[in-house]
Amino acid sequence: MQEMRVRLAKLLYERSYREGEFTLTSGRKSDFYFDGKQTALHPEGAFLIGHLFNHLLKDNPSVTAVGGLTLGADPLVTATSVISYQLGRPLPAFIVRKNPKGHGTNQYLEGLSNLQTGKPVAMLEDVVTTGGSLLTACERVKEAGFEIGMLCTVLDREEGGNEAIKAAGYELHSLFRRSELLALAGS
Repeated sequence: MQEMRVRLAKLLYERSYREGEFTLTSGRKSDFYFDGKQTALHPEGAFLIGHLFNHLLKDNPSVTAVGGLTLGADPLVTATSVISYQLGRPLPAFIVRKNPKGHGTNQYLEGLSNLQTGKPVAMLEDVVTTGGSLLTACERVKEAGFEIGMLCTVLDREEGGNEAIKAAGYELHSLFRRSELLALAGS
């Protein structure tokens, strides 16, 4: 797994990590930007992310599905679901909309027919800054009748999101913290 982590760190640094002056979704200013989709949509990146998230999830056998807030989590949950099947522990994927569908069932979640209501699910995120988006997605999933079994992210920016998630009663599992990503990418 360590070899996969190092390779993913290098891909993330090359494809998803940019230094400069940026305004984040939260409105905060930052000296770097992380666009995880650039790596998650790359064939090798998706393969590595899927394997590494499954490695995190193996310690929580109660998790029955993986999901996350669209658009950042879409390739993450797909990669993780596909690899889970390959590894013999199939985890269906679902997507949480930012706004309800607006027609038909008017729901926030897509993929419900593959899930068992009341069961624990894992929420995946590409990057955590304040934790707000991930916590909002968790609330929508709980309102739909599921338990939150685990929260996972590709990158914890180390800017307070982990603390906000802990304050909400959850534990964040990160593939990388920013400091780890930079150290491994440089190795």
